[in-house]
Amino acid sequence: MTTKTSLMILVAGPYRSGTNDDPHLIEANVKNMTDTALLLYRKGHLPVLGEWFALPLIEAAGSKQIGDAVFNEIFHPVAVQLIDHCDGVLRIGGPSSGADEMVNTGKAKGKQIFYSLEEIPAAATV
Repeated sequence: MTTKTSLMILVAGPYRSGTNDDPHLIEANVKNMTDTALLLYRKGHLPVLGEWFALPLIEAAGSKQIGDAVFNEIFHPVAVQLIDHCDGVLRIGGPSSGADEMVNTGKAKGKQIFYSLEEIPAAATV
């Protein structure tokens, strides 16, 4: 029997925190999470970001600006729901109440919590 040790891991880091909603700083935060996701992928895991799911939905729902009612209806709730489908959460970056919420939600749901890439072994087929 072959068992894969590959994990689906939510990358949780700052999105808006410390940006004053500056789109360039938000873009840098997303790039940091995406770059980390690529490293996870190269270790044999399936990384996900809540932003990958939430942002297209937010746009489709007609959000006019970050933090409006439509944004708030979807942004964090999608990531919280996504955790149900993940094996773990990787917390990266600086202060972020949203990323901390993902960690706390992951803990409450019994998911593995990681605080660095080095804690996550490469996936292997056993």
